[in-house]
Amino acid sequence: MIYALNMVWNPSEGIDLGIFMLRFYSLTWVLAFGLGWYVMKPIFTREDEPIDSLDKLFIYTLIATMLGARLGHVIFYQSELFYQDPLSILLPISTKPTLHFTGFAGLASHGAAIAIIMTMFYIQRRVIKRSFLWILDRIVIPVSLGAVFIRLGNFFNSEIVGTETTSSFGIKFLRDTYSPNDAMQITHIGNKNEAYQAIATNPQFAEYLAAVTPKHPAQLYEAICYVFVFAILMFLYWKTNARNKPGYLFGLFLVLLWSIRFVVEYVKESQGGFEHYTIFNALSTGQWLSIPFIFIGIYFVIKAKEIKEV
Repeated sequence: MIYALNMVWNPSEGIDLGIFMLRFYSLTWVLAFGLGWYVMKPIFTREDEPIDSLDKLFIYTLIATMLGARLGHVIFYQSELFYQDPLSILLPISTKPTLHFTGFAGLASHGAAIAIIMTMFYIQRRVIKRSFLWILDRIVIPVSLGAVFIRLGNFFNSEIVGTETTSSFGIKFLRDTYSPNDAMQITHIGNKNEAYQAIATNPQFAEYLAAVTPKHPAQLYEAICYVFVFAILMFLYWKTNARNKPGYLFGLFLVLLWSIRFVVEYVKESQGGFEHYTIFNALSTGQWLSIPFIFIGIYFVIKAKEIKEV
C-alpha cells in the first residue's frame, strides 16, 4: 500500500503451515546460518579442513550468537531485567505484569560479536587446529551474510525502526504505533479495497493511517550495506592474497560493518542504554559500542600488512 510515496508496512507474522506458524523472523535466522554453512563449505574444502569440523563450528557459533545477542541486549540496553524479571533474560517469557509468552526478542549484535569471538578461542583449541586469526578471517564471511538476513528479520518484525522522516524513503510501520492485533485489524480494513484506493474510499482506514508517522527503514539500510560487506570479503578471499594475511579480513570486517552501524545509528530511534546519561548523550549506545570494534579492526588491518605472506 502506497500513500504519498510512503509504504504502509504490516506483513503477516509468517507462513501458516497448519500445524504451526513458520515466522519470517525465524526463517531469516535459518537462512542466515544455512547459507552461511554453504558459503563456508568451499572455503573448508579449499583449505583441506574436514566438513565435520565445519558442522561443529556452526553449532557453536549458533549458540554463541543467540546467547551473546540476548545477554548483550540485557547488559547494554535493559540491565534492569536482572532484578526486575530475571526469567525473561534467557526464556521466551515475561513475568511482568503477568506471565506471558514473548518469544526471543531483544537481541544486540554487539553482544553476538563478542560471544562469537570468545567462542572462536574454544573452536581453535578443541575443533580446528588452526591459528585463532585463521578462524576469524574466515568466519566473518558468513557472519556478514548472516547480518543481512537478521536485519531483514527485524524489518519483518517492524523492530529497530528509524527516526521520523518526510522523505519518500519513509515507511509507516503500523506496529510502531498500534499493537500487533490492532495493526492486523487496520490492515484488514485497508485490504477491503484496492490498495491504492483504500484511503480515498475508506475513511476509517485513513483515520488510523494518519496517526502513523513515516520513519526511516533503518533495518533495510543496514541490510543493503551488509550485502556489500559480504561481497567485498568474498572477493578478497577468493580473488586476492588477503586470506594469507592473518587478521586482515577480520579487521576489515570490523571496520566496515561497525562503521555502517555507526552511520545508520544517526537515523535510528534510540533503543535505550547508557546514552541517557549526560556524559554519554553525544552519541547513541549503538555508536559508543561500535567505536571499540572499529579501532580494533583498524589495528588488525594495519598489523596484517606488516606480516609476510605465507
